[in-house]
Amino acid sequence: MRQVPQYLIIGNGRVARHLCHYFSSPEIHLPCRHWHRALPEAQLRDWKKEATHILLAISDGAIEPFCDAHLKDTPAVKVHFSGSLVTDRACGAHPLMTFGTALYPAEKYPAIPFLIDDNAPDFAALLPGLPNPHARLPRVQKAKYHALCVMAGNFSCILWQNLFSFLESDLGLPPETAHMYLQQQTENLKADPRRALTGPLVRGDDATIARNIASLAGSPFQDVYKAFVAAWRQGNRQNNSTHERKKIS
Repeated sequence: MRQVPQYLIIGNGRVARHLCHYFSSPEIHLPCRHWHRALPEAQLRDWKKEATHILLAISDGAIEPFCDAHLKDTPAVKVHFSGSLVTDRACGAHPLMTFGTALYPAEKYPAIPFLIDDNAPDFAALLPGLPNPHARLPRVQKAKYHALCVMAGNFSCILWQNLFSFLESDLGLPPETAHMYLQQQTENLKADPRRALTGPLVRGDDATIARNIASLAGSPFQDVYKAFVAAWRQGNRQNNSTHERKKIS
């Protein structure tokens, strides 16, 4: 008979709270304790003795020091959730998801993909009881993988925040005015990511691009616009060059 895992979640940030919520859902209902620095260390010492799996939902820079200070004497499987950290103190299992302040409906969590280190145990041994989709991530690719995740998710958030702020402060319009645009762009990306890009870049409309850049004078986003144009054009040239080489070969 397979042993029932005894989880101990460390941390009190968004990821830790979402994990606790997920583990306590009726569909999963995995035995789980939750420790963070506001609680006595004696409690940590007691709980880690019974834990089969210790989940480190703490900041990247705290993972190795915490393991060295508190977890050297436990045989429990140790898992961290950093998308970029490579360490022998714990195995990486990065949830490819963004975690907001509000908890999600229970049915959302089992669909979150996990990218686990290429040298980690099987997913069933790493996070037993979880039905989530998962794949291996080469450790040499972790930094690049995480950088691309940050740019796609976090940096795009900054751009949308800037648009919402402009609508509200400069035009007197509610941010919801752009929600349909945001929703449709998201749906287009999901449906056909290769052809989801629209606008002056795709049209080759250099005059509009120049006006856009000029209108952002004095704003830090002028350099952002220029950088995106340069990056897209360079990437487009590289893609076209690769396509031509394939045709010749």
